[in-house]
Amino acid sequence: MWILTKMGKEDCRMTPESLFMGAMILLFLSATLTMIRMLIGPTIPDRVVALDALTTTTAGAMVLYGVITEQAVIIDVALVYAVLSYIATLYIARYLVKKKVGLA
Repeated sequence: MWILTKMGKEDCRMTPESLFMGAMILLFLSATLTMIRMLIGPTIPDRVVALDALTTTTAGAMVLYGVITEQAVIIDVALVYAVLSYIATLYIARYLVKKKVGLA
């Protein structure tokens, strides 16, 4: 809503750029809250889940930035980053399970 009030009453139409900027601000707020959860998280799995959410948020921000700047290579980098973070999360989860069972 602040975007509509920022633009004035004469031109209340939302442009794609203002929508993307609003989405970027929401992603930044989400990343900030996730970072707090990652730092405060009482257990290691909580922190791992927060880290996975943070990397997903970062990949989303990269995709939005790629759309705003019309650079397809940034979207490709975001996809690779998301896949690598997914693999890292699986590896950490596997390590935690092995540690809990007593194999690690």
